[in-house]
Amino acid sequence: MNPTPQNVHFISDCFIKPHTTSEESKQPYYLGPWDLLMLSVQYIQKGLLYAKPPAAHHDGGHFIHDLLKKLKHSLSIALVHFYPLAGRLATIRYEDEGSCLVYVDCNNSPGAKFIYARLDMTISDILSPTDVPLVVQSFFDHHRAVNHDGHSRSLLSIQVTELLDGVFIGCSINHSIVDGTSYWHFFNMWSEIFQAEDGNFSISRPPILPRWFPEGHGPILKLPFTHSDQFVTKFQAPPLRERMFHFSSESLAILKVRANTESKTNKISTFQSLSALVWRSITRARGLSPDQTTGCRLAINNRSRLNPPLPENYFGNSIQTVRGVATVKELLENNLGWAAWKMHEAVVNHDDEKVRDHVNKWVESPFVYQIAQLFDPLSVMMGSSPRFNKYGNVFGMGKALALRSGYAHKFDGKVSCYPGSEGGGSIDLELCLLPDFMSVLEADEEFMNATTPQDPLHL
Repeated sequence: MNPTPQNVHFISDCFIKPHTTSEESKQPYYLGPWDLLMLSVQYIQKGLLYAKPPAAHHDGGHFIHDLLKKLKHSLSIALVHFYPLAGRLATIRYEDEGSCLVYVDCNNSPGAKFIYARLDMTISDILSPTDVPLVVQSFFDHHRAVNHDGHSRSLLSIQVTELLDGVFIGCSINHSIVDGTSYWHFFNMWSEIFQAEDGNFSISRPPILPRWFPEGHGPILKLPFTHSDQFVTKFQAPPLRERMFHFSSESLAILKVRANTESKTNKISTFQSLSALVWRSITRARGLSPDQTTGCRLAINNRSRLNPPLPENYFGNSIQTVRGVATVKELLENNLGWAAWKMHEAVVNHDDEKVRDHVNKWVESPFVYQIAQLFDPLSVMMGSSPRFNKYGNVFGMGKALALRSGYAHKFDGKVSCYPGSEGGGSIDLELCLLPDFMSVLEADEEFMNATTPQDPLHL
């Protein structure tokens, strides 16, 4: 069940199939190493909040009727290009050799799910509170599902929640099929199709669907398990506070100059500087012992780090994490630049050799990520990216007012990074902490001085 289900009224749901079916889509769609690693983590759940056009408030429901119709039609066309999203996971078990093969079956599936719901709340009710309201988690399908649930649940689900004065379009995609780059690639192309008025089915960035495999392996990769209980676990987060923090381009420029000056270099990036600030601030808020070891993980895109590189339009998972590590004493007694240099080194050292070594070790001894193992109560995890085109998705309602996410992948110290809604290099951080730690962070002068107050209703 979704949280606070009494607030959201589910009106209808249906399944959407690709507008046309290709011969290619009738074949088994095999998953690569980075995809199979994700089977026990959760779906990617991100969505955009739009204001209804003024005329929609007094048109007897014509606007929302037309919007839903056009969203469904454009989605069916998008699924022609991104056909694995209309499939289901399937497993073949090899009991005699103690293994199984998990792949995508696009034939035996009703398609992607499409849900229409209503909520008697306003945009202000969603954006004005200091903390993100819990009801936002009800704007997404697949609540608490893990990717392995894609055997019986849709790999893609769109939920359109109509507010009194707005519309939230929530998109939930199986993380064994996409990473963040591919997730937003799909979202961007769906928006492009929606906006096209000529009925042209072509898109500007067709996905490259064949999966990447290390030399001498693939396309069939088996897992050393015979039952899902051996590699699928459910993770439940403790009660958390979730807040959005805004950093203007000017504030970030100051932070970058400070980090580089303190490190006597010019190589530290804006994002590395911001990550260092977050790492130090959360560590202070937790009140950890000086001798404890803490880390800051960054999700990193492998596409450009392989040699030869994978195309940016490669559709699938191509991510790992890199990590800066220090004792609490080192992190807090040294300056921001010291911590930022730690993050810089972690990023620049992640090269083709590191990527291939990780994949080759996985092929020799396959395993599946567990969220509980990724969660480290002494560390910080920076996910998503401000580089993705998130506010370029326009569905006939102008630019979105805000971006929010669902229940998935939230734990103490999880930070998701989004572009600021005004653009220009600004960044929004969606930060999850235990309530006591969040209260301390809100009183942290270094952190709060770097943030920029923002009226969410007048962006």
